[in-house]
Amino acid sequence: MRIKKAIIPVAGWGTRRLPITKSIEKAMLPIGNRPIIDYVVEDCAKAGIEDIYIVIDERPNSQIEAYYRDNDALNEYLSLRGKVDKLPLARTGRPNIQLHFVPQCDVNHRYGNALPVAQVVEQFNISEPTVVLMGDDFSYNADGSSDLVRMLDLLDNPNDSALLTTEVPLEEVEKYGVLIIKDNLLSGFYEKPKKTEAPSNLINISKYVMSPRLLQRIVEYCHTHDFGPQDQEFLITDPIIEHIKAGEKMHVLPIQGEYLDGGSLEGWLHANNVVCKSTH
Repeated sequence: MRIKKAIIPVAGWGTRRLPITKSIEKAMLPIGNRPIIDYVVEDCAKAGIEDIYIVIDERPNSQIEAYYRDNDALNEYLSLRGKVDKLPLARTGRPNIQLHFVPQCDVNHRYGNALPVAQVVEQFNISEPTVVLMGDDFSYNADGSSDLVRMLDLLDNPNDSALLTTEVPLEEVEKYGVLIIKDNLLSGFYEKPKKTEAPSNLINISKYVMSPRLLQRIVEYCHTHDFGPQDQEFLITDPIIEHIKAGEKMHVLPIQGEYLDGGSLEGWLHANNVVCKSTH
């Protein structure tokens, strides 16, 4: 299915990676010579996405925005110093993609991954199937293929949704949201189950295609709930479960690549090892 829009939430303090995320945005932590988020944007480019809404902090001087903005002073320096071969590396924008940087409202007092999605849907009046990807993890295919492309190829009904998943050893399921699946469709989530209670060893990696009806359900969820900073988060899985209970379909597709997560120190180190070994 042809999808033109993607939402990538990256606001927040990245508390699991403190103290480095005090001054460096988590999605800007490097995997090789590129920030984590650029692997996510690259996947969108392979899938033919035309508009990406990157939901950033309200804090000034976004490093993510600076990364994708052209740097005239750097380009001039490289030209004057005879390093024109480096110019393509300095031009990190995507010529066929319009990047929209959207400051997330009130991120310190209302927290959770449903909120930035709802904000973009309302602010830009989005009423078409849309990709939703988190900005601090990605599916890596050393052969250059894309699991996002495979997911879009799976769908042919704009009223259906889908998500990517990957297997983990049963000993590790307690760290994740585990999928409950029937006939290749999602029927629920089991958050951090014991291995003896896990319905599967397939985990939610927060890579979605969302139908217009699901997007609107997320908006309604954020309007009808009022979780404060000491309460639960506005979790995107809550409206997804409501959506499924209402009889809607969410297809499940296991990735062919390797799931790499920069949100933890161990995951970030592993991601660097995987990417650097495959590119040398």
